[in-house]
Amino acid sequence: MTSNNLTGKNVVIIGGTAGIGLAAAQAAAAAGAKVWAAGRSEGHIESAKQVASGSFEVRQADTHDAASLEAIFKEVGTIDHLVSAAVGGERTLKPFLEQTEDQFKAAYDKLWGYAKVVRTGAPYLAEDGAITLVSGSPARKIKPAQSPLSCVGASVENLVRCLAVEMAPVRVNVVSPGTVDTAMFDWMGDEKQDKLAAMTASHLIKRAGTSEEVAQGILFVMQNGFVTGTTIDVDGGRLLS
Repeated sequence: MTSNNLTGKNVVIIGGTAGIGLAAAQAAAAAGAKVWAAGRSEGHIESAKQVASGSFEVRQADTHDAASLEAIFKEVGTIDHLVSAAVGGERTLKPFLEQTEDQFKAAYDKLWGYAKVVRTGAPYLAEDGAITLVSGSPARKIKPAQSPLSCVGASVENLVRCLAVEMAPVRVNVVSPGTVDTAMFDWMGDEKQDKLAAMTASHLIKRAGTSEEVAQGILFVMQNGFVTGTTIDVDGGRLLS
């Protein structure tokens, strides 16, 4: 029987130096886990080190660089929980026919990155270990000019179901955030909060979510030993709006 206690468990979070991944690293460390948070951006890494203040390890890694992933996994040894929350790809928000083939393909770098994390990390997983990936509500909430988001998100969610079947008893799940107030929207500048309010005005919960709220969903699938092959929506009711 899988223990839902994270105390002393080895947790690796790729994409763990900012946003949702960083919030998950903080939450897992607060729950008693030994956490390694990894990211690609030097700026995010330095910020994460300040946030961690020694409570968890911070490393540099890229989802597309097997050697950097392998270095962390070897350092950890046996991994109880492997999480990938990395964005991993460029996303072009235009109608499908207005995108170039390369622009559409670029979104799938997220899927290929997740696949590399799983392939590289699988040999290090504990027998009762777990993998958690992050998709996004566009996977099942279709809107114009979001085909790359929708297609890659749906691919991630289907990958999770395939892996759950093939890798059992290792548990594999995916958390699907809705509109979340992260640095991803900082390009909006001073209009950020007004624009987020407009984006979520039709949602059942009429506000953007927080990284901490999505992190709670990640911890739920990490700690519940009877959940596998499942998509956990943390989206303020966006799918139903």
